[in-house]
Amino acid sequence: MSSEDRFRHVYAGNFEALLAYASRRVEQPDDAADVVAETFLVAWRRSADLPSDDEVRLWLYGVARRVLANHHRSGIRRERLGERLRQCLTAVSTPDPGSEVPQRLAVQAALRRLNDTDREMLLLTVWEGLQPREAAEVVGVSPTAARTRLSRARARLRELVGDDPHAPGHVLDVLAVPVPKEGR
Repeated sequence: MSSEDRFRHVYAGNFEALLAYASRRVEQPDDAADVVAETFLVAWRRSADLPSDDEVRLWLYGVARRVLANHHRSGIRRERLGERLRQCLTAVSTPDPGSEVPQRLAVQAALRRLNDTDREMLLLTVWEGLQPREAAEVVGVSPTAARTRLSRARARLRELVGDDPHAPGHVLDVLAVPVPKEGR
């Protein structure tokens, strides 16, 4: 029997038992599937080391046990990292400039109507505070093209939202946020 055929035989004969083993030891079914997949990956890589048919299931359980231990350690690390990130985000949370606009839903709808590059130019310069040349680098256009797109995007957004300073929900002030002068 070839090593590939032997592996197929080992897989078919032990998959369900390993899935049940893993399912009883993790919270999510997807995690159990990942554990079994990782276990059989190890078995495939070490197919030359697989014990005889009588002992292969025990060997697979041993591999699965180590994979589970790694899975649990990774989960603990993810939880700790998530907690640290939540603490950082709470400490650093910056208000969304759009929340200061009374008609922010209208602005968001108008932004969605812009083409992707123009919308990204506006968001990068106004929300993220990048200079047009920096936004140009992010978007992958020349600085000249970025300034042109930014000007066009501001005009189009004003057109979509309105720029009458006396009308309720006036948002011209958001569109006219001063952009830092660039050194040329």
